[in-house]
Amino acid sequence: MAVFENTDKMYTVLGSLFNKLVKDPAVGPQFVQAEIVIKFTIDNPSGEIWLSPGNGGEVICGPSTLAPTIEMSLSGDTCHKFWLQEVSMPIALAKGLIKAKGPLPKVLKLLPLLKPAYESYPAIAKEHGLKIEGK
Repeated sequence: MAVFENTDKMYTVLGSLFNKLVKDPAVGPQFVQAEIVIKFTIDNPSGEIWLSPGNGGEVICGPSTLAPTIEMSLSGDTCHKFWLQEVSMPIALAKGLIKAKGPLPKVLKLLPLLKPAYESYPAIAKEHGLKIEGK
């Protein structure tokens, strides 16, 4: 069974994580300054999550008319494992677990900004009743 039982649950959990990130006083301004729009296309369950520098950094759960700078396609389970640091970006890309389109150097520049997300995700996942093995 998938980690996220439905799209609404995925939007609630990942939306909480991304909203926390864009509002973080250290991460948010750096993300806005990067001026990139990231589209996550997630399957199992199916949905889209957008991170935009607009309005000081915003998260859109669901379809959008924005033009993405970067598109990341992955499963809900891979997304969950990524934020738990059970799978790394380079390995996930190499194995095809994450497919990325767009200027990857821009994405790689943002990787150091992910540390607060890695620290926050286990608690957010637990808060929403997701299984966290060994954490």
